[in-house]
Amino acid sequence: MTPPPAPVEYAVAVEHYLATLRLAEASRRVYRIALATWAWPLVGRTPPEGRARRGAAPPIVPLALLDAPGAEDRLRAALTERTAAADPRTVSRELSILRGAIAWWRTRGWIGRDPLGRLRPLPAPAAVSPAPSREQLTKIFKLPVPLREKTCWRLLYETAAPIERVLALDVDDLDLARMRVRSEPAIRWRGGTARLLPLLLVGRTGGPVFLTGRRASPTAPPGDRCPVTGRGRLSYRRAAELFTTATRDLDPEGHGWTLRHLRAAGLANRGLV
Repeated sequence: MTPPPAPVEYAVAVEHYLATLRLAEASRRVYRIALATWAWPLVGRTPPEGRARRGAAPPIVPLALLDAPGAEDRLRAALTERTAAADPRTVSRELSILRGAIAWWRTRGWIGRDPLGRLRPLPAPAAVSPAPSREQLTKIFKLPVPLREKTCWRLLYETAAPIERVLALDVDDLDLARMRVRSEPAIRWRGGTARLLPLLLVGRTGGPVFLTGRRASPTAPPGDRCPVTGRGRLSYRRAAELFTTATRDLDPEGHGWTLRHLRAAGLANRGLV
């Protein structure tokens, strides 16, 4: 029996592949988002981050690009960027999902080669300095930075929640009176955050908690845009850059700490490490 002709578009090939898998709807959604994420680097573009990644329409990508010269290099570069921004287990799962799809497409004769080759998840970047001590944390929280940064850093430290989840919070997720996030698993904060959050949210009843300094792009999902100011959700990359830059002079090694260091200090303070 002659196999059906290869779909022209990557997104169509993705749907054909997903149709062969016995997945719960939630898992199917995870697979679809993971596979869509790899479409962006195939055309030289950076995928959205955080919640924006879930609702973003991926670019139109010819499936044949997986056979084109340079596909492996583009995917390798995308893997490096993704490893720097996401949990290693998440990156490993996303790469595995793409590998499974490519293997199935090859058996159908829709592509001729494996652009992943021997590509494997990269190890998480090694910490360049230990997590800040209590004395150093006191100095960090006294830095003359904008209210947004002060609040974000306090919230991350006091909750020790995953960084991506903190940045994905919306105003209506917060129960300010009970100092907690309404959804599960619970995130609870302490007095430092409780003093700062109401100041940060003055005049806002919806949209992302942590906003960029400028208006969101026209293509940003509505959920990542403040309905009052029009500003977009603060990205992981920008939040990480701001923290490392601000703490460089306090770090004895001169590198600046990362948000992962700050969360590690929070975990230690809560007796979780």
